[in-house]
Amino acid sequence: MDIQDKVVVVTGAGAGIGHALAARFVAVGAKAVVASDITTDLDATSHEIGAHPIHADVSNESSILSLIEETEAQFGPIDLFVANAGIGGQPGGAEVPDDEWQNIWEINVMHHVWAARHMIPRWQERGGGYLLTTASAAGLLSNLGTAPYTVTKHAAVAFGEWLAITHADENISVSVLCPQGVRTAMTNSDDPAVANVVAQGLIEPSDVADAVIAGLNAESFHILPHPQVAEYVRHKGADIESWLGAMQRLQRRFFPAD
Repeated sequence: MDIQDKVVVVTGAGAGIGHALAARFVAVGAKAVVASDITTDLDATSHEIGAHPIHADVSNESSILSLIEETEAQFGPIDLFVANAGIGGQPGGAEVPDDEWQNIWEINVMHHVWAARHMIPRWQERGGGYLLTTASAAGLLSNLGTAPYTVTKHAAVAFGEWLAITHADENISVSVLCPQGVRTAMTNSDDPAVANVVAQGLIEPSDVADAVIAGLNAESFHILPHPQVAEYVRHKGADIESWLGAMQRLQRRFFPAD
């Protein structure tokens, strides 16, 4: 997809990757870029880059539908919906409380489901469209220390795969963005799980935007701002026991047993 003259929506655009994507879409000539978030300073940060702010809560389906309807009423049919908003979630595994699991599930997974639920029928009627979802390298591999984040990012990738298979013949394209460490508020932490990501090197949100533009132009399913992630995925697929052993060694390093 060539972004020029397209109508684009980006959720989670108040800061970090989402903000960088919205800025880049404006810079490459989109017809209109709607920057959506729940942050109170969204209006100011959006106007700085020439985007149009619309507040939305992606943990609520009706809010996503309102975002879509308001965008199309003001700017015309949406060509690209970027379901970017996400949260890191609470450290831990099965012991994490149900309400925490539910919250991250709604934001990191159902947000994508609801966007697809309301965009795909429109794109079917119009003859095509594009959904880009932000997952994570954790959705292809794993993430130490936090099961909710790992599980929801795997689910986001799986949902994207299903959509890409099911709607390919309707001219509906799907990409999943799977970065590793990016210098955002999410990586500004001394949590051991974050320390593992930081130790492997951080890139800037603008680097992610570069990869997204290239990936959209090529209509690649996996958009991998860290090229080494592709090699990790090959290792995992070729020899799961070896890959698990490597991950277990990292686990012992960053989360040593008491």
